[in-house]
Amino acid sequence: MDAAILLKGVTKTFGPTTAVRDLDLTVPCGALYGFIGPNGAGKTTSIRMIMSIIFPDSGELSVLGRTSALDAKDRIGYLPEERGVYRKMRVGAFLTYMARLKGMTGGGLAKRVRQSLERVDLGAAERKRCEELSKGMLQKLQFLSATIHEPDLLILDEPFSGLDPVSARLLRDLVLAEHRRGATVLFSTHVMPHAEEICQQVVMIHQGRKVLDEQIGTIRHQYDPRLIQFEPLDPDADVSVLRGLAGVERVNRAENGGYEVLLAKGTAPAPAMRRITMAVEPARVELARPRLEDVFIRIVSNGNTTAEGQQKLRADLQNVGAKGSGA
Repeated sequence: MDAAILLKGVTKTFGPTTAVRDLDLTVPCGALYGFIGPNGAGKTTSIRMIMSIIFPDSGELSVLGRTSALDAKDRIGYLPEERGVYRKMRVGAFLTYMARLKGMTGGGLAKRVRQSLERVDLGAAERKRCEELSKGMLQKLQFLSATIHEPDLLILDEPFSGLDPVSARLLRDLVLAEHRRGATVLFSTHVMPHAEEICQQVVMIHQGRKVLDEQIGTIRHQYDPRLIQFEPLDPDADVSVLRGLAGVERVNRAENGGYEVLLAKGTAPAPAMRRITMAVEPARVELARPRLEDVFIRIVSNGNTTAEGQQKLRADLQNVGAKGSGA
């Protein structure tokens, strides 16, 4: 079995609204995929179909070689978008209960629960009630509840939502550790930098349709902005000479006080950077890497969206608190 998750032509509607339309998706075993797009794009609906919480109107779907995730539930870890714990239960008892639901028994379970809690600095909270934990601590606990049984497939729906930077970094490291262990990981997010930091491949979805399914490296090569970021060593240096260099199409002032040098199509960046540094002594010169957010805007706007429309798309991607039906 090569595919941990396989969707072919999957469509899901809610009344007059088509949340997911004709979605094809193949997640190979052992892969780390990001499922990205703005709130309301169809990510959560897709994940709920993968988890057999809801069912598609049409199309084919398999998870770990089964037609229903319910037939492989003990091999799957799932962190839903809507968080939830038994608030009156004590932390250690809650984690033990969740492990037993996944088929874990035996004398080693108590030790594994303690070690798991210590791994995320919750060892001292084992006897506390879940309701006594902070939001960040609850997020860690719920991640542990999804991974305590060492699943073959880990599905995380907006796992970084609402976390402070320190907690988000810890959770990122935990996700990567699960992948190194051998788990196939699929997580959804509308915060593009999280996908850029973690994923091998990303699937972009917009208004229920898949618009991109590529490896990160391929995306960066395909959507290379041909942009060099440049700061002169002398802030008063005359940078107008850069406009006359071979391969330079345009020079713009950047928001950070430096300059953005756009190269003409087909211009090799390394020689162009050498020409730039010979013309004006640099404090910093580097090739800009395409951001997933910019790639997404470029794909869905297709050159037809107004500046105001592009700003709204960016706001949708950056609005971490927004919720949308069929997200």
